[in-house]
Amino acid sequence: MLLLCNYYVTYRCNAYCSFCHFGDHELFNASKHAKLEDFKSNITQLKKLGVRFLDLTGGEPLLNPHIAEMARLAQENKIQTSITTNCLLYPKYAEALAGNINLLHFSLDFPTAEEHDKLRGVKCFDSVMKSIDIAKSLGEFPDILFTATNDSYHLLPQMYELAKSKGLVLIINPVFSYFGNPGLNTAAIEYISGFAKGKFDVYLNEGYLKLRKDGGNSIQKPLCKAVSRVIVISPDNEIILPCYHFTNDKIKIDAPLSQIRNSEKIKYFQKNEGRFEFCEGCTVNCYFEPSFAFPFNSYSMKGIPSKIKYGYQKLIKQKSIKLLNKFKDRPNA
Repeated sequence: MLLLCNYYVTYRCNAYCSFCHFGDHELFNASKHAKLEDFKSNITQLKKLGVRFLDLTGGEPLLNPHIAEMARLAQENKIQTSITTNCLLYPKYAEALAGNINLLHFSLDFPTAEEHDKLRGVKCFDSVMKSIDIAKSLGEFPDILFTATNDSYHLLPQMYELAKSKGLVLIINPVFSYFGNPGLNTAAIEYISGFAKGKFDVYLNEGYLKLRKDGGNSIQKPLCKAVSRVIVISPDNEIILPCYHFTNDKIKIDAPLSQIRNSEKIKYFQKNEGRFEFCEGCTVNCYFEPSFAFPFNSYSMKGIPSKIKYGYQKLIKQKSIKLLNKFKDRPNA
């Protein structure tokens, strides 16, 4: 059963992050944006296929000029949406996006402007801070998403204090190994796990860390459900198989999605998901989150406490933000 669509609305980016291949502008910035007419057709079909969550991703997703309309269409189809952004363009689209993004993640790599902007190759720390204020003024409850690497995990205390000072949840995103990135070492895994314990306003899916401790996906006993639980769509309106990070094949969307999902090619990749040679040791978070959804196993159980905490935080804090804004808007007695 499909749960998630990772919809790459663009491969372009306006930053030059050293840890991300999308920072290669020569390679990606001549690529197309996903077309709105394709998205309109796909989103209604995705709903019928059972997709409940839509990650509007990139590249920098806000570079697609139709991003706000795409988010609105997803909400109309009662599909939960998420966006992760570097915030350079968020002030431009904030009002149009308001109310249409369920999980709004603002990427932040360092607690200081100098180091964050150096890593990103562009000045965007101040844009993140400005975007937090704008989002909250619109009744939104964004998160600070911190990708923890072997070089940065020790910054967690400072990142936590920054998030707390803004009244936001800190999401710890353990970096995964792909395209030459090494992933997390043992010291980083142990530190991250210990740091998150007992902190109510920190989200960490401990299942990710357990997966790393266990050596990642095993092609003998595969955990990955990247094809049966996830559908990945490119800006060129193609289904990517078995996943974006280890693209092996593509199918042009020139027929109904239900028909394509029943094709022999899809069935082949479903049968072999997690079993390809390149699947050995994989820890790509994007696919293991839905892979662990059901049936429950030791990995999904590890993630439950943080999911409960996060849901409570989002409910309570977003209500608090809206009440505060309502109070501010009241005329003086």
